[in-house]
Amino acid sequence: MAGYRELLRTRGVGRIIAAQLTARFPNGMTSLAILLHIEHVTGSYGAAGLVLAATSIGQALAGPVTSRWMGIWGMRKVLSITLVICAISLTTIGLVEMPLPAYMALGLLAGLSTPPVQSAVRTIYPKMVNSRQLTALFSLDASLQEIIWILAPVVITLVATQAGTVPAILLIVVILIGGGAWFILSPELGRVRIPRSRRKLGVVLTKAPVLLATVVGFLLIGACSAVEAGVVATFGHGGLEAGLVLAVFSVGSLAGGLLSGRIPMSSWSMARRLTIVTIGLALTLPVMFAAAQPNVWWLGITLVLAGVGIAPALALIFAITSASVKFSDTAEAFGWVGTGQLIGAAAGSAVAGFLIDGVGPWGAYAAATAFALVGVLVSAAFVRGFPDLRGRDASPIPDTEPVPTIT
Repeated sequence: MAGYRELLRTRGVGRIIAAQLTARFPNGMTSLAILLHIEHVTGSYGAAGLVLAATSIGQALAGPVTSRWMGIWGMRKVLSITLVICAISLTTIGLVEMPLPAYMALGLLAGLSTPPVQSAVRTIYPKMVNSRQLTALFSLDASLQEIIWILAPVVITLVATQAGTVPAILLIVVILIGGGAWFILSPELGRVRIPRSRRKLGVVLTKAPVLLATVVGFLLIGACSAVEAGVVATFGHGGLEAGLVLAVFSVGSLAGGLLSGRIPMSSWSMARRLTIVTIGLALTLPVMFAAAQPNVWWLGITLVLAGVGIAPALALIFAITSASVKFSDTAEAFGWVGTGQLIGAAAGSAVAGFLIDGVGPWGAYAAATAFALVGVLVSAAFVRGFPDLRGRDASPIPDTEPVPTIT
């Protein structure tokens, strides 16, 4: 932990981590708030699902594009414009009653205009710390983002049930604007310029590590989404047990990420970390079959074990992406990685949903295990595509032109 203390004492690191976590906090609230609001207005979960699907499609399409734009027009301009459009879209969804197609169009617009905070912050990280600190910074970032997934759903559910779905959406807008402004006005965004990429959109995916990071992220987040669906189906939407089990799942990830920050990353590290996830998820299956109503403690223990591998795997995804491309391509690369994760979340939820309807909640855990197992197999089969970061840092490949750094 001494390494993390040293890291947080580095100029600007603590501030930028806090700012980007606040700016990204709505990411853990928006889907649930839209689901609750549209269902409340229309009386249909199917309609709510269509609006959510439109929002997710928008986010997936926008990720690489808006991230790339930051190298053309600058981070602050792109982040500010997308922030304003997203805030207006969400406010309109919350305050104006309209036909379902209009809700879907606004959901799509909100998704398309989601500020690319994640791509921005992971692009500037290499310019904030020295090379030996970068891997630890990616691990800390991957770990602390679990705070979003632990607290955000609880907060938005509490507000929506106690004050109403409109106040819940307006709360998201307030946090979006406040956190986004804090991040945009951070000095680090003014001290780092992303050079304009000379490559065509999508060419960065021809880099094996970026493609593998995108595919593995798809499988890992697909597994996590299937678990979330399974837990809710097991204990019910309103059960305290569901919240507790999902919380310990995230706590396991948080702990794993913090503990792995100093572990060297080899070509086999991804396969090893995903193996931990797979074992933990596989152990949920006998727990599900052990009794008519699974014991919350035993299920929690298995998911803690699975969680221990999640943040370390995400940290490795960020590190290999950063280390494998030129600095001018890092934002777009992280955009593609984010898109892969968004598609994985949708796929995991969809597959789990069909299996829950067909065979029961245990089907969701089987799907999660399958997603993670395929991740292990892909990581092992294409191990030569993963860079060996032992003895080297995760800094991007320098561009030919000078790139300003934070001093």
